[in-house]
Formats: sequence, structure tokens, C-alpha cells
Amino acid sequence: MVTDTQLVEEYSETIEDVMLYIRTHIHEPLNRELLAGVAGFSIPHFHRVFTAQTGESAASYIRRMRLERAARKLRMGAVDITEVALAAGYESHAAFGKAFKGLFGLSPSEFRSLGCTAATQLLRKEG
Repeated sequence: MVTDTQLVEEYSETIEDVMLYIRTHIHEPLNRELLAGVAGFSIPHFHRVFTAQTGESAASYIRRMRLERAARKLRMGAVDITEVALAAGYESHAAFGKAFKGLFGLSPSEFRSLGCTAATQLLRKEG
């Protein structure tokens, strides 16, 4: 018989595997069907377990990972914000700017103008 503790540990390992999959495939299209398949769960069960384990939905996690990746590009000197926005999966500079500011509290251009140390500290705070 599987105990609640064993189930929680198994779910935790499975969700860690999914999170690793997301981070290593962040530049590819990711959807709930694919991620549920990686976990070996039905879509509703995956959503419940992922949210319970991480405190955020898979879609929110993916969005945050893509925005953090974009922020690292800006920190490293990416000049064209529109290119960074498109690479993060946003169809417009405006949509990217709104999402970026919602996560970091700064516009992409404000973030880019921070020194490397301040930008790194802000990224660590979010991550």
C-alpha cells in the first residue's frame, strides 16, 4: 500500500522532472497535453498536482521561465527588445513589456539600463 508521504515524494519527483523538461525545452512550444504526457498524468490530474507542488500553474511557470530567460538576455546586452520579446513567445513589444513589468516591476528598457549586479539581484529575487 502506498502511503501519502510516498505519493507526495513520487509527485514531487515527477513534477521536478516536468520542470526540468520545461527548462530544457523552453524555446519550443509547450502545452498542457505535452507536459501531462511527460508526467504520465491525465491533463486535469497534471494541472492539480503541478499547481499543488509548485504554487503556480504550468502556464504561469512557463511564462515566468521565458521572462527570466529574456531578462538574462537583456542583462547580457541584447539590444533589440522586440527580438527578445519574440524569442520569449510574445507577438508584440507591448505585450512583452506589460508581462515583463508585471514580473519584474520595470520595463524591459529600464531593466536593461540597470547595472549587471542590480539586474542579477532582481533575477535572483524572482527565481
